[in-house]
Amino acid sequence: MPRAAEARLAEAVSLAASIGVAIVHEAIHPLRARRPSTLLGEGQVEMVKAALQEQRAELVVVDAALSPVQQRNLERDWGVKVIDRTGLILEIFGERARTREGTLQVELAHLDYQRTRLVRSWTHLERQRGGFGFLGGPGESQIEIDRRLIGERIVKLKRELEQVRRTRGLHRRARERVPYPVIALVGYTNAGKSTLFNALTGAGVYAQDQLFATLDPTMREISLPSGRHAILSDTVGFISELPTQLIEAFRATLEEVSSADIILHVRDVAHPDSAAQRQDVVTVLDGLAEGPNATLDPGWRSRTIEVLNKADLLGGPEAIEARAEGAMAISALTGEGLEELRALLDERLAAGMEEREYRLGTEDGSRLAWLYRHGEVTSRADRDDGVTVRVRLSPADHARFAQLPR
Repeated sequence: MPRAAEARLAEAVSLAASIGVAIVHEAIHPLRARRPSTLLGEGQVEMVKAALQEQRAELVVVDAALSPVQQRNLERDWGVKVIDRTGLILEIFGERARTREGTLQVELAHLDYQRTRLVRSWTHLERQRGGFGFLGGPGESQIEIDRRLIGERIVKLKRELEQVRRTRGLHRRARERVPYPVIALVGYTNAGKSTLFNALTGAGVYAQDQLFATLDPTMREISLPSGRHAILSDTVGFISELPTQLIEAFRATLEEVSSADIILHVRDVAHPDSAAQRQDVVTVLDGLAEGPNATLDPGWRSRTIEVLNKADLLGGPEAIEARAEGAMAISALTGEGLEELRALLDERLAAGMEEREYRLGTEDGSRLAWLYRHGEVTSRADRDDGVTVRVRLSPADHARFAQLPR
């Protein structure tokens, strides 16, 4: 879905500002055709150069994907550091990642991106190389050595990430034995996922009005109106033209979405590009459900509820018409609509449950407690020799209950 140039520029400015870049000049340059050498036309290159000299800027962010040749030529023409949209997003992810998994994923994505940039000047490579400082001067052999070292590091990172995935798999199987249903938050960056997470769980997850405030997945237990418990998972935000390197590198993080019983797609309904942002998220999730390495099942949409957040900026939830089936308007900041959301989550989780009656003896206190923890007790009759309860559980939980020791 096409976006207005002004909206794209505003997003690029927000991305750059989110990592402390001081914006001294911004401009929109329409392209009649993409030049293979510099992307921009000759006149546009000169206009930008004049602005850079006037503002004494040291960095240019081009809100597009630059080829290595285009990036090198623009740096040569302008005499400053140039990064494209992919490079900027990678810089943000590198600054924000905190967990071991997050830092591994960011480094893998960054190296995969840099591996294609080795045609650039050696002065640039020496700045970027860091741990490769023992390499000598310019020359084809040094480029080949650099490629080999990067390739070896990528192989090592993939092995470490595979171990992370196995560990996460063990944690997931442990949760399945508990078991609590999982509710995953997804959405465009800065849609308010972390604010909603905090509002539903009472947690203190970092939540700021900035892009990519959350990178590392966070999970907390929540209680629903019926007394049912669930696990809420906050995940990394999406963005338009999300770099391919990051989609691949963050598959481990997004695995939480694949195992979720309910997916909450949080949207900033007050944003002028809300519909386009929705499509960006759907496109990424569809991509995760396709191909031999799919990590998401094709039926993910049937498990999804659209949550139209920031309704307080448009007069409150009652002022918003939720046109999409299953969508509801809320304000995570003010709390409006959150009780209705909790009730809807309860209703969705209960839809796949079966109600059965169990007669328990006086010695079955632990089994009765298990039913209360994992199901919804709809009726209870106490007897002298025990208790009779009717309880709603998933078929898998009924089977687990039958295996509990008596």
